[in-house]
Amino acid sequence: MKKNDWMRLAIAIFLVLLDGTAMMLFLHFPNFFFPAYRNFSRQWIFFLSRITSFCPGAVWDFVLPFLILAVILSLIHTIRNHKRFLAWFTSLLLIASVLLSEAVLGWMLNHYAPPLAEELGYDVQMYETEVLADACEFYLQKASSYALLVDRDPEGHLLRSDFNALARKAGASYEELGKQYPVLQGSNLPVKKLTVVGEYLMYNGIIGMFMPLSGEAGVPLSVPSAPMPFTMAHEAAHRLGIASEEEANFAAFLACVHSDDIRFLYSGYYSAFSYCFSSLYSVQPQQCLQLKEQYLETEGGRLLFLDRNDTRSVYDSYDSPLQEVSDHINDTYLKTFSEESGIQSYGEVTDDLIAWYLAEKN
Repeated sequence: MKKNDWMRLAIAIFLVLLDGTAMMLFLHFPNFFFPAYRNFSRQWIFFLSRITSFCPGAVWDFVLPFLILAVILSLIHTIRNHKRFLAWFTSLLLIASVLLSEAVLGWMLNHYAPPLAEELGYDVQMYETEVLADACEFYLQKASSYALLVDRDPEGHLLRSDFNALARKAGASYEELGKQYPVLQGSNLPVKKLTVVGEYLMYNGIIGMFMPLSGEAGVPLSVPSAPMPFTMAHEAAHRLGIASEEEANFAAFLACVHSDDIRFLYSGYYSAFSYCFSSLYSVQPQQCLQLKEQYLETEGGRLLFLDRNDTRSVYDSYDSPLQEVSDHINDTYLKTFSEESGIQSYGEVTDDLIAWYLAEKN
């Protein structure tokens, strides 16, 4: 191994150790680093998002396939021309470690931030089933009422909205909330469409992605109509330095229900009901079925459950073995950053939603 190889390897190891050290410090001393780190991260992401704002689609969505191809072609070139494999490998390792450090130090440490609900002033607790059932019916009522107001075809199915119009609205959805809650301040640029790898992500069970390397929040075009505005707001929340999946869901709900756009209002309450309904079904399935039967007798309830069926049909069409692999990778990533329940944290927003419901009720 030549001197340059050793140098590249040493820098790569140093950066990885730096990332690990930062993660340990943030894990054990979060109060020392927040909210200063989140403010820094938000400014950094805002800077990156401005740079990439020239492209209507996500820049990384187009660049990633070319990078993968470039790595493969460079390896083939190295082997065919009998060039030094170690030089190629250490160069690749150095580039990967630099990108990893930029992501970790620039955004991923937000996983160690204090609970968002706490920062917003909501008292989240462990709730009894009766309280969950009350919240579930509340969100069902709200979603059913808004289900009557969104545009539909003659058969009652939701009409697709213009993606770019929704993306602009979602990108700016935290502008007013940010005036009340500084933690929700940040970039208001549009959410971007994922056109190149979007379908691949859908087959992996991924309906949106925030890329900290480019500051872009992106959503595939194939996300169903009902959850689309909520999903966009979820990815926009990540751009504000809200890393936790649970908390990004809660932020997305707040952005939707404070919107003046009926599509966002419906999507917010639709998603809140879906989370609470699933949580209630896990502990009281019979009560869930009774609630469903009760609301299927109403026009709004019928349309709401029609949207749930349509949404499920879209997701089922993308069901593939890739989802198991993707779930394992995502689970490992979340647990690495102390989201101990891994991918299950997507559903834990129910507690936040109950806390919001109780605050509104009182």
